[in-house]
Amino acid sequence: MASEIRDCLPPVRTPRKPTIVLPRGAIDTHVHVFEKRYPLSPARGYDPPESTLADLQHLHATLGIDRVVFTQPSVYGTDNSAILDAMAALNAATPNRARAVVAITLDISDDELAALDAQGVRGVRLNTDNRGGMPIDVGRIGELEARIRPFGWHIEWLFPGKDIIDLMPVFNAVKVPMSIGHFAYQPASAGVKAPGFQALLELVRGGNTWVKISGANRVSATDLPPYDDVKPLAQALIEAAPDRVMWGTDWPHPNKYVVNPNDGDLVDAFGDWVTDETLRRKIMVDTPAAFYRF
Repeated sequence: MASEIRDCLPPVRTPRKPTIVLPRGAIDTHVHVFEKRYPLSPARGYDPPESTLADLQHLHATLGIDRVVFTQPSVYGTDNSAILDAMAALNAATPNRARAVVAITLDISDDELAALDAQGVRGVRLNTDNRGGMPIDVGRIGELEARIRPFGWHIEWLFPGKDIIDLMPVFNAVKVPMSIGHFAYQPASAGVKAPGFQALLELVRGGNTWVKISGANRVSATDLPPYDDVKPLAQALIEAAPDRVMWGTDWPHPNKYVVNPNDGDLVDAFGDWVTDETLRRKIMVDTPAAFYRF
């Protein structure tokens, strides 16, 4: 019902410069843009804050991020116009600066998929955590794989953390690459030995799953820096599969209602989790550059 749609918080408009310096070519693998000129889906679960491409460019200039992956938010359903326009604008100014992950239905034609691929789309998002984010039934994942495999695309998942155990048969059946955002929403308070987090480790060790150590504020017990409780999760994932870990801001942090992070704090948390410069470059540059084919 429309009455259940809430206005979520805007991002912090004054991001601070982090104390660490990110490696040249750093990639933010998880952002959205929300602009009033794009109509929202009536099936959405929240009203997003105005968060423009210019806002994002300011953020990345402050943080020291050079490239970006736009991820389709649930509030636009399968209308990918906002992220496709943003990607096109950045790539027109600086070739190969941006990539995107879209939401589609299986009614899409092969020619339309090819056109999206040429623009820089590299995957399809399936989001069971937010209303409007799951346009393809889980039972049709095989059909989706068959359609996107020729393009070398992946499936990106977002789901409530508690669902990971039940979803393992689905994940294990997927043959195209997969990515999972935000630590798979595994609560930091449960620790690395929790069954859900152990299932996530099993997936990344299996070789077909990449994970984003993004959204630290979403899995931390405090929702605020320094995100010390998230550090063991990040380090366990890196130890398990250092070639399949990526990072992202999750800007502008939608679907939050109490507090939002300063993105400079999120970068510094990453710097605390990963102190080795070579490993930082692998996570921030090399792995996402290969995964999204920059």
